[in-house]
Amino acid sequence: MTGFLLRRLLGIAATLLVICALTFAIFYLLPSDPAAQFCGKDCSADRIEMVRHQMGLDDPLIVQFGRYVVGIFAGQTLGSGQYAVHCGFPCFGYSFQSGQPVWDLMMDRLPASASLALGAAVLWLLLGLSAGVLSALRRNSWVDRVLMVGTIAVAALPVYFTAMILLYVVVTVLGLMPYPRYIAFGEDPVGWLRNLILPWITLALMFAAIYARMTRNSVIETMAEPYVRTARAKGLPERRVVGRHGLRPALTPVATMLGMDLGGLLAGALITESLFSLPGVGKLFADSLNKADQPVIMGITLLASFFIVTSNLAVDLLYAWIDPRARLS
Repeated sequence: MTGFLLRRLLGIAATLLVICALTFAIFYLLPSDPAAQFCGKDCSADRIEMVRHQMGLDDPLIVQFGRYVVGIFAGQTLGSGQYAVHCGFPCFGYSFQSGQPVWDLMMDRLPASASLALGAAVLWLLLGLSAGVLSALRRNSWVDRVLMVGTIAVAALPVYFTAMILLYVVVTVLGLMPYPRYIAFGEDPVGWLRNLILPWITLALMFAAIYARMTRNSVIETMAEPYVRTARAKGLPERRVVGRHGLRPALTPVATMLGMDLGGLLAGALITESLFSLPGVGKLFADSLNKADQPVIMGITLLASFFIVTSNLAVDLLYAWIDPRARLS
């Protein structure tokens, strides 16, 4: 187990380093000049050149990359002399637009994204797994057909269409909910819940449809395995056969997809956060793209990569509990 963890952690470190290098190269090899963006539109050529020197952009690319990586783990001092600014651990640089540390910007927005992602994940797992298992156990019945047709219809709806329909019907016409705005859980738990219900439903419907179809196929395949027939032959109750011998092994591919989806959403659901004006990492990413704020875009890219690879590590560790056969491999 220890060896497995060490190998996976080394793999995670290598993956993040490669992603960091690719992201760094993409943004710093583009025709746009970071020094000109940081300085502003009214800067003279001499001023831009001085900013470029202060930012270390006249150094070789490999030197800049090394300084960036070291800064993430140990902090760094940007500039020199009277313009020197110390960026503490972890240093992802400073925003070209606001001048704030990228790490602080991301951490300020992370609670909203985490609230959206975790709440939606709970909702889509409840809906998707329930529909998938019921459809698999009622295979080829009218229940199966209705559920599968419904999942196709829901999955085909764009997120922005679902959001607009919910806002118009629930908020404008019926007045059942306020227009969503993020309230921290610690400030007002009830307000936090009321304001996130619609974004949760919007995000969860699409994922629930996908998870329902995957769960159905996986349960059908698992229930046809010889060990399930053996369990039934022993006279075990059907509930135990389905729950322990059928459902748990069938959840392995679902858990794998959950690790990918949840990891990505923790770093921001760009469309949903923009539609509901939630101050999350996804909204920050969208604003940074519009303004070409390279340090923020790079920081969010690395944050998303970190969440995805660590979520997949957590899923791998859960395999032994979900599927007993994994303990033997």
